[in-house]
Amino acid sequence: MNPDSPTIAVVDYGAGNLVSIGHALERVGATVRLASGPRGLDEADGLVVPGVGAAGPAMGRLGRARLVEPIRRWVDDGRPYLGICLGLQLLFEASDEDGAETLGLLRGRSVRLEAAPSLPHIGWNQVVRSRAHTLFDGLADDVDLYFVHSYAGRPDGRDADAVLATTEHGATFVSAIARGPLLGVQFHPERSGDDGLRLLSNFTSIVRRSGGRPD
Repeated sequence: MNPDSPTIAVVDYGAGNLVSIGHALERVGATVRLASGPRGLDEADGLVVPGVGAAGPAMGRLGRARLVEPIRRWVDDGRPYLGICLGLQLLFEASDEDGAETLGLLRGRSVRLEAAPSLPHIGWNQVVRSRAHTLFDGLADDVDLYFVHSYAGRPDGRDADAVLATTEHGATFVSAIARGPLLGVQFHPERSGDDGLRLLSNFTSIVRRSGGRPD
């Protein structure tokens, strides 16, 4: 790994704003590699899985790209992962949106936002931390970040303590999770101005400190 510019693979499976995410990561010091197949993860130090849309089609695209098992191995090996929006929801076992089975790396499922005044939930909203974490270093405790979604992950069992932050849109939903180097955010940092860049910079620093090695 180049200590000044860790290589972060951004999964390209047709379900995310890759240009914005790539540019944002480059601005905070990462070297970005688009990964459209397993070889795209070779020699990467960190992994970002973005995404918009529904879980079923997304899992189908990941399957056709032969990326499902490499992503699972990456997380099982304890290497830095950041899921954004759908990339967070896919970490759970299933989604109520279309009944799809997802990656199963966290117990729980993605559920429709409850008592929401409008769907999809679009715009800026407060992200309130449940605990301190380096992913949010330098950000206000109730920072406003940008959302576009109708579903959110709901961890249960032993993974309920992975909740890092919550947000209200009608009922409260999980807006960030952290389990060791496994990180996920429901909002879009690449569309959240300076605060979003700071979060991506923090993730890049986490990757840099890991040296790309298992945690």
